[in-house]
Amino acid sequence: MSAADKPIFGRLTLIGIGLIGGSIARVARRDGLAGEIVVSTRRRETLDRAVELGLGDRYTTDMAAAVEGADCVIVSVPVGASEAVAQAIGPHLKPGAIVSDVGSVKADVVRQMAPHLPAHAHFVPAHPVAGTEHSGPDAGFAELFHNRWCILTPPPGTDPAAVERLAAFWRATGSKVETMTPEHHDMVLAITSHIPHLIAYNIVGTAAHLEQVTASEVIKFSAGGFRDFTRIAASDPTMWRDVFLHNKEAVIEMLGRFIEDLFALQRAVRFSDGDALFELFTKTRAIRRGIIDVGQDTAAPDFGRASAGGSAEAPAKG
Repeated sequence: MSAADKPIFGRLTLIGIGLIGGSIARVARRDGLAGEIVVSTRRRETLDRAVELGLGDRYTTDMAAAVEGADCVIVSVPVGASEAVAQAIGPHLKPGAIVSDVGSVKADVVRQMAPHLPAHAHFVPAHPVAGTEHSGPDAGFAELFHNRWCILTPPPGTDPAAVERLAAFWRATGSKVETMTPEHHDMVLAITSHIPHLIAYNIVGTAAHLEQVTASEVIKFSAGGFRDFTRIAASDPTMWRDVFLHNKEAVIEMLGRFIEDLFALQRAVRFSDGDALFELFTKTRAIRRGIIDVGQDTAAPDFGRASAGGSAEAPAKG
């Protein structure tokens, strides 16, 4: 093996092996990004399934044992479990080890994990903005991160070489990499991901309530718009519960702005202000086109999803 073909990490430990952890394992295996992959997860059933799928080289439910000798540890657990993981692994990290995560919230993850990690390790939080509504080790696939963004949020004073090494790893998975502060990340993701999920959960819940109370057929005759909301609302409930609990300041700020805009829209409809409605819809259409233009979605019919007429690539989300 030449120097150019050398794995980015000799030993990669994955704590948590759901959609994201499983996808990291698959792409790291396929493209030789790690010499050895160690898989650790709390539930024995999940670990057994990871063994059946061949996602790692070694498997254990003991997080402390899993991180010993690891060059990089990537934590893929619900945000609320981050502190407990850091407490468990901190004393067992080797000097120079890189510790990262994949959470959709960053400032609170830094607050939870940083105090428990040793000074001789490098903490580089990350957020691959990719995913599907599915969860568990079977849900992962090696192409998940292709042409998606991975945001790194290293705390002040983090070794630049460690940041670049992790960035190189994520680029090797097919991701585009951006670096920003944890606080800025949380504000951006509140509007691009967290609020849309909150709205989806709410509108699907409202429709389900109408279905039960009125015996209406809103579920049976759901149009495309409602169907797309249900796809988002099918996302992992534990993960999203923790996202809202641990990014509540940014979510509340963005939700307040959204509600103000919603009242303005309500007023336009109430008073038949067609010009205001047309102006808003024109702006939002342009944003959709912009997302397609930068390669973050497809203009294919049915949002690129598979249908009875053939198969297509399913859009990812974060």
